[in-house]
This record gives sequence, C-alpha cells and structure tokens, in this order.
Amino acid sequence: MRDENNQPENVEEDVRLAPAMAEQAKTDEVSDHDTEEEDVRPVDFSAFSKADFVALVKELSAETQFKRSDTLLKEAKPLFDEIRNQERAAALQRFKDSGGIEEDFDYRGDELDHSFDAYVKLIRDKRTQHYRQLEEQRNENLRKKNELLEKLRALVDSDDTENGFHEFKKIQDAWRQIGMVPPAQNKTLWANYHALVDRFYDHRNIYFELKELDRKRNLEAKTELCVRAEKLVQMEHIRDAVRELNELHNEFKHIGPVPLEEKEKLWQRFKQASDAVYEKRDQLNEVMQQELAANAEAKVRLLEQIMPFADFATDRIKEWNQKTQEIVAIQKQWESIGAIPRNKAKDINKKFWSAFKAYFAKKNQFFKKLDGERAHNLELKTALVKRAHELKDSAQRDRAGEELKALQQQWREIGPVPEKLRDKIYKEFKDACDHFFQHQRELAGQENKNQEENLRLKEAICAALEEAVQSKTGSLERLDELRAQFSAIGFVPRHAMPLIKARFHKAIEDYINALDSISAEEKEQAKLEVQISGLRNDPMGDKKIHHKEQVIRKKIGKLENDIATLKNNKEFFGRSRNADKFKDDIQRQINEASEQLAQLKKQLKMLQTA
Repeated sequence: MRDENNQPENVEEDVRLAPAMAEQAKTDEVSDHDTEEEDVRPVDFSAFSKADFVALVKELSAETQFKRSDTLLKEAKPLFDEIRNQERAAALQRFKDSGGIEEDFDYRGDELDHSFDAYVKLIRDKRTQHYRQLEEQRNENLRKKNELLEKLRALVDSDDTENGFHEFKKIQDAWRQIGMVPPAQNKTLWANYHALVDRFYDHRNIYFELKELDRKRNLEAKTELCVRAEKLVQMEHIRDAVRELNELHNEFKHIGPVPLEEKEKLWQRFKQASDAVYEKRDQLNEVMQQELAANAEAKVRLLEQIMPFADFATDRIKEWNQKTQEIVAIQKQWESIGAIPRNKAKDINKKFWSAFKAYFAKKNQFFKKLDGERAHNLELKTALVKRAHELKDSAQRDRAGEELKALQQQWREIGPVPEKLRDKIYKEFKDACDHFFQHQRELAGQENKNQEENLRLKEAICAALEEAVQSKTGSLERLDELRAQFSAIGFVPRHAMPLIKARFHKAIEDYINALDSISAEEKEQAKLEVQISGLRNDPMGDKKIHHKEQVIRKKIGKLENDIATLKNNKEFFGRSRNADKFKDDIQRQINEASEQLAQLKKQLKMLQTA
C-alpha cells in the first residue's frame, strides 16, 4: 500500500530488493572520486608586479575550473594587498609630510587596484552563481528522478506485461538523460531505482529472455567503456585523462545491469583501468614534488650568493657596474628556475628580493647626485616638448612659429639629459617642430600656387578690358561684369599686387574713356562708381569713403559761396551802364560753377549710398 503522497510505505523495502545496488555503489564511489580535483600547478609570484596580478585575475575571471581560481586567488590576493598597503603607507607619509592630518587622508588607489578588486568580485560572483545554478539543477534533477520512480513503481505494481517492458525502457532512457542530484539523496535514490528495476524483472518472468538479452547488451556497452578506460593511461595530458575517465564512470553507472556471472569481473576490469590512470596521476604529482624540492634547493644556493650584495658599498662607478652585472646574472639564474613548494616560496622569495632591492636602493642613492642635474634638464626639456605639442597644430600660425623658434633656442641652451632618454625626448621635440614647419611649408606652397593662379586670372581680365579699348566694343554692362569677376578673385603674390592693381585701374579708366555711347558726365559718374566700388572692398574703405565725402562737402561749400558772390557781382554790374559784357562773363562763370556743384552733389549722394 501507499500513503496519500503516493510514496512506498517502507523505503527500506525497496533497498532490500536491490541486488544490483552493490555494483552501482562501486561505480558511484569511483566516479565521484576527484570530480572536483584539478591539477593546479603552482605559480611563482616572487617577481609579480601589480599589473601581473591584475592580468592573472583577469585570466582567472574567465576560468570555469573554480578550484584552480580559488587556489591561485587565495595565494595572490594577500601578495597584491601587501603591495597596495605599501603604496598606501607611502601615500599617507607624503600626505603627512605636506602638512596633512592622517584623519583627513583618503586613499583611493590607482586603476590597477580598482581592476584587481573588480576581477576578484567577478570571480567570486561567478563561483557563487555557478554553485547556486548547480544546486538548483541538482534539485530539479532530483524532482524529475522522483517522478520517474513513481512511474516505475506504478509499472512494477501493474499487471500490464504486454506493453510494460517498452514503457520500462522509456523510463530507463529518461533516467539516464537526467544529470546529477544532491549528494545526500544520491545513494537512497539509486538504491530505490535499482530495487525497482530488479523487482520489475523478477515480477515479469515471461520477459526473462528479454531481460537476459538486455543484460548482454549492457555487457557489451560496459565492456566498450572498459576498453576506452584502459586506453586513457596512454594519454599525454593526465588531467584530460582524469576528466574523460569521470565521464566514462558516469556512463558506466547509467547503463543497466549485466549478467550476474560477469558483473564482478567486469567491474574489477573497469576499476583496474581507473586505478591505473589515478596511479599515473599520483606518480606525476610525486615527480612534480621532487622537481619543486630541487628548485627550492637551487634557489637557496642563489639566496646565499645574493645576500652579501645588500651590504655592498663603494664610491667607484666601475665597481657598481661590475657588481650590477653579477647580481643581474644571479637574477637570471633565479628566474630560470621553476616553481618551488608553496610552504617555502614566500620566505625564500622575500629574502631574495629584499637583498636584491637593498642593493639597487644603495646604487640608486649613489647615482642620484650624479643624475640630479640631468634630471632637472629632463624636466625643463619635457616642458618644452609639451609646449611644442600644444603649438604644432595651432591655428595662429605666425605667433606659433615665433614661439617654436624661441623654444628651439631654449632647447640648445639647456644641458644634457639622462643618456637613456636623450634620443627619445629629442625625437619627440623635433617631431613636433617638424610637424608644424612642414605644415607651414605645405600651406605656403598651396597659397603661392593659388595666388599665382589668381594673378593669371586678373591679368586675363585686364587683357579683356584693354582689348575692348582697342576694338571699341565695350559697354557699361560688360564693365560691371568684369569688375565683379576681378573683385571675386582672391589674393595675388605680394610682389605683383601694386602692378596688377595699377594695370586694372588704368584699363578701367581707358575703357570708360573709350565708350562713345555715353556723355562725358556719364563717364565721370562711371569712374566715380568704380572708385567707390574699390573703396568698398578696401579694408580701410569706410575711413576713405568718409574722407572723400568730407572733401566733396568742402568743394560744394566753396562752390556755393562762389556762386553767391558771382550773383551779387552780377546784380552790382546790372545797375551800371555798358556792363552787358561783364554780366555775360559772370553768368558764364555762374553756369559753370552750377554744373560743377550739381556734379559734386551727385557724387556726394553716391558716396552716401555706398
């Protein structure tokens, strides 16, 4: 009977009825062995910089083997934090030296600090998410397998033997497709499953032959897995062999039972092949441990050689250079040696690099005085390089050119810089100056080319005006057209400006004088219009127009006074006898002055509307 939850009254009954459980327990034991174990090779962090640590955690953030990530991160993070704490302490000291109070100090770290922390968080988040998803998937698998157990129980208790075997095979196939379940549930689940499988076969004796046939097929499948497992020991990379072996174990335990007389022998064969792979792995690990121990002995010998360098002192450059060659040679030997056991690495590396750094600290102190002046010169020239780069694309070309020439003179007056930077900083400065002056030459060349073309076009217009004078084919409309074309053309070469300007004005004056279709007054008006048009295009045009306007106003005032005087004189002679001759002469003068006055007023009006 079953309870209301459709579960067997006694789970132990299913367990007692599981003759295949022993075989499966063995496969579970081996397949679960080392499923999470990975061959994590040690890393020598002794020479790692902050950038190296960031590169490492960036690589680990893409890992899917979380044991390797955890192992390396557990060792790398304290070393990175040690460097960060040293930098923070140095920054705090500088802050206090500059007058700051420790309580006000806020250290935020650099970009490498932020990147390192971000990648560490990413690694931990991915690991948490992975195991959470894994646990959710296992729980879902448990639910699905429990559903299959219920179907299998119902099938075992049913009397339908005609279609029952086919339904049974479907349940088996579905069971094999489902993945792992929570470890705490695994043994009970498998025990119930195999108990129900055995009960199914026991209750259906009429299908005994089918059962035996199925077990023979299972025997063939498991024998093939044994052959594949036996070949794994020949693989070059043992990690890949262990991973594939775990997959074979998963297949082995999902294949159904084999004939009873073959079961133990088959299992022993499969287990022997598995043990051979694990033994090879253990042997390789032992060889690796021996190599690590040998590397540690070699590094201890180098440590003894380098320790005296920490106390080395001399006032001779030659001796410093000789000692530097010796310590660098020791460093190369050190770096050529592989990793050492983790429990010794930190202490040995710390002692070695402390002596190494102590030597170079003293050397740097010695050379600091010698390099002081060159370092100062480097600062000065670096400032010149920066300014040259700021000027190289300046839009104010003339002013920038003068300043760059001044910078070049300052560069020559500054003394030498450190030898290793001399060529580099000079190239940077020269490239910036060359960039500017090359651009200047290109602009000047293009400008000269354009101005020569403009000169040719303006000369062609002058020639057209001169030709029209000779052929007497001109008109005011054509004149306006040629003047507009001339004004629309850009600058000409400086040396040609006076000549082309004089030629153009003379050609226009000759052109107007040669027009027979207009009166002299119209000619003067046309000349004035040309003159006013020229003033409009002159940079000082407004000032010149105003000046000409004042001159005309003075002439108008003078003529108006002259006409008034002449009229008074005419009235005076009008009361005299025999004065007709004088009156006619005065009237002629009045008429001429009036004509000039009218012409000047017309010119003034034209100027005022210009």
